[in-house]
Amino acid sequence: MNQRVGKLLHTRYRVSDLDRTTFFYKEVLGLEELSRKTSPRGSTLVFFKAPGSESLIEICHYPSSGEVKVQPDLTHLAFEVANIEAFALHSASKGYPLSDGPTVSSSGGRFAFIDGPEGYEIELIERSTV
Repeated sequence: MNQRVGKLLHTRYRVSDLDRTTFFYKEVLGLEELSRKTSPRGSTLVFFKAPGSESLIEICHYPSSGEVKVQPDLTHLAFEVANIEAFALHSASKGYPLSDGPTVSSSGGRFAFIDGPEGYEIELIERSTV
């Protein structure tokens, strides 16, 4: 009998401002909103999918749990981008400038970060073309 887990299905982030967060994931990152529902305990759940990915991102709005306070450098999501400069211009035009980078990695690619709503960090990775 296999005692290991299967594929990763989703990652959940709880947020205080659902509208601001869904704007960020759709309009800044360009993710597709797949579904929105209310859980049995009353939280609003919004599921997003990145192009080419199977795993989902679940955004949970549950005001009864109190305000969300994200500790700096606690967690982040990483997304591949074709061109960091082009993405940086796009995200800055939506109110989300780079918070760090771009930096050249040991593999010759580049990476940078932006801070999303609630303080969750997003890593942007441009793979090396060499």
